[in-house]
Amino acid sequence: MLVTLEGLDGSGKTTVWERLRSDDAVPSETVFTREPTDTWYGDAVQRSIDNDDADSLAELFLYTADHAAHLSETVRPALNEGRLVVSDRYSDSRYAYQGATLAGSGTFDDPLSYVREVHAPWTRPPDRTVYLDLDPETAARRSGATNKFETAEYLTTVRDNYERLIEADPERFVRVDATADPDTVYERVRAAILD
Repeated sequence: MLVTLEGLDGSGKTTVWERLRSDDAVPSETVFTREPTDTWYGDAVQRSIDNDDADSLAELFLYTADHAAHLSETVRPALNEGRLVVSDRYSDSRYAYQGATLAGSGTFDDPLSYVREVHAPWTRPPDRTVYLDLDPETAARRSGATNKFETAEYLTTVRDNYERLIEADPERFVRVDATADPDTVYERVRAAILD
């Protein structure tokens, strides 16, 4: 089973992911992974994140290459072995974030749909996605607004994209209020994964 943790920067995804890794109730053979990855593809993505002038379409394909390698090297092999895979960010992040970035380019009528169409023939959709829901202003404050993807204005578009994704596939998504205290958020995410 592939479970993904999604949400705006600052919503607590990584904190929850790290706690899950040390939770004795989580099967020991669980594969914990994340996007961007710790590969050279992920390094290229990180370089684009740090470059405010990165071309939005080129950036999309860097993320897409990282995702493709992640699937072939980590996700699919683990799933083929029958293991639980928990990913801190996955394809929905790309749809939401790169859809927002491309919206600013004026090149695409529906950037979110375009990004999804690029992935549709080959990606592996998650079985369950836990969406840590947080308003853009709080997300920007929590994340420190340290890069182009962490401003409240940008995150508003990202959140709108997530809402479209949830509306399109409501059975897959479990919404968790990320404004709750960290222990409550963790317990709700844990229940969504293990129940």
